[in-house]
Amino acid sequence: MPHHLPTRWRGPLVRVLSFALMLIAPNVQAQSWSLVWSDEFDIDSINAANWVFETGAGGWGNNEWEYYSNRPENAVTHNGNLLIIARKESYKGSDYTSARMKTQGLQNWTYGKVEARIKLQQSKGIWPAFWMLGENITQVGWPKCGEIDIMEHINTETKTYGTMHWDNNGHAQYGGNTTCTATDYHVYGIEWDNTAIRWFLDGTQYWEGNISNNINSTEEFHSPQFIILNMAVGGNWPGYPDGTTVFPDTMFVDYVRVYQVATTLPQKDQQAFTATLYPNPAGDHVNPTLHVQSAGDCIYRARMINSVGQVVHEQTLQVGSSGDLHTTLPTENLPAGLYNVMIEGMDGVKCVRWVKE
Repeated sequence: MPHHLPTRWRGPLVRVLSFALMLIAPNVQAQSWSLVWSDEFDIDSINAANWVFETGAGGWGNNEWEYYSNRPENAVTHNGNLLIIARKESYKGSDYTSARMKTQGLQNWTYGKVEARIKLQQSKGIWPAFWMLGENITQVGWPKCGEIDIMEHINTETKTYGTMHWDNNGHAQYGGNTTCTATDYHVYGIEWDNTAIRWFLDGTQYWEGNISNNINSTEEFHSPQFIILNMAVGGNWPGYPDGTTVFPDTMFVDYVRVYQVATTLPQKDQQAFTATLYPNPAGDHVNPTLHVQSAGDCIYRARMINSVGQVVHEQTLQVGSSGDLHTTLPTENLPAGLYNVMIEGMDGVKCVRWVKE
């Protein structure tokens, strides 16, 4: 893909749609979600099985000023976070550098719940984004591939933007925003199905776009999309750095997770719970014991995920009236490495990290 693509038009959010799309799609009942992929950024390097870097300058269709590099100076894992770092420095003909990472060619999804926990520093002319593009972009181009912007912040604004872009006899977009103090960690997400895309901040919905029956030529949003994380320096929408801009400027990503609709757990009250795993680390001949403690009589789902985000084991957990469960996870056939055990219930998700030696 040429460095200047995709051409992501930006400006004040314009409602360019017919009244039909502006009608909110009917609300659906809460889904039971199954974790299918994640990156917790808890290994010492960026996982090449999950991410590829896009590199280069040329403005990226938005008159941006940075050179996107694949150097650790611009993207690194540290203390369980991915750090994307924009710097003011001379590099390959540009005065600024940053990073742009994507799952294209490695991971893509049609529908699901996609979310990331992110914290920003914010400064004039800085434009971080967590977004998705159609996997078929190299065949059909932009905007016919479709684009879902899950999170965009510009400058020091105290709001986040969520937007969809597609082709409807030319570029069309539809989006909204909500108040957000970006210098704190927040969970930015969408829930996407065959009827609508819904935007969430910390679990609260703030926007919705109707894609039922390809309304207003929205067929782009019924095909696979991949994830992108980047932080631009300058551009048509945010403007450009000035004397108030502080460099380096860092985007902290705690995790990125993708869920898809799961078979609903039996309806039992879900309670606040704790989870531990021992021994940790464990060797080839010791299967770890998972201990889940809740207020009692609850059902959870456990998934073990390897370092490339693949689910290698899953099981349903029935916590009895005592509120205490000890169960052994079969791990003797797993290779050595770092694993995440995700415990999911209607009240949330807990992550327990485990090392097999």
